[in-house]
Amino acid sequence: MTNLSNYYLVSVSNKTNLNLCMKYGIAGFTNSINGLWTFLDINEGDYTSFLYGARVKNLYRVVKKIAYKHAEDLLPWPPITFKISGKTYYFPFRLYLRQERVLDEPMIRPEFAYVAENLLLRGGYRKTHFQADTVTFYNVSSMGEPFNENLETLNLNGAEVFVPSIVFKRELQKIPERFYFRELILQSLVKRKLNSVLDQIIGYFNLSQSANDFEILGEKPFQRVM
Repeated sequence: MTNLSNYYLVSVSNKTNLNLCMKYGIAGFTNSINGLWTFLDINEGDYTSFLYGARVKNLYRVVKKIAYKHAEDLLPWPPITFKISGKTYYFPFRLYLRQERVLDEPMIRPEFAYVAENLLLRGGYRKTHFQADTVTFYNVSSMGEPFNENLETLNLNGAEVFVPSIVFKRELQKIPERFYFRELILQSLVKRKLNSVLDQIIGYFNLSQSANDFEILGEKPFQRVM
């Protein structure tokens, strides 16, 4: 199994939420299928940056993933209610991050060409996150400057947690604990499975490369096959 980490850009909806994310080193995702998809797609050990206003902010490593019950009552982000739909969203799915570098770079840089192309293919900023390739990650790793300070700590000790699950009957859905199966979840599961058997695939085809010579890039190649 390949041990390479993946790199993602996490899209943030507004400046207030971005500031809270950077203040505490936490990325939060809503009680929606996109929120669950992001939580399943990004793993501990992966790297992330925030994407806001067509700019890439900082570089972080994911150190922990937690899903919280009753997250509508938890800091730091208040629930969001949309006027047209009347739906209220909050942030049960959270990634705890360790900041590695300070950077603030425009997306128009050629180093982000892969991500910019992916944005167009995948519906723009309506998506919660975008997986970048290894070349993009190596470029970002040399941008800005190292971060050697400590972020503020958000104390949520005592908050109840859960492990999200998937159900195949809509009547069994109970958001955010149980979600009805969707294609986005299939994409994450396929990518995870391919990563787990990559050595076997290489052996089956008698390839000379190792698993670390390849990367599974999730939704983008999945769409091209379909």
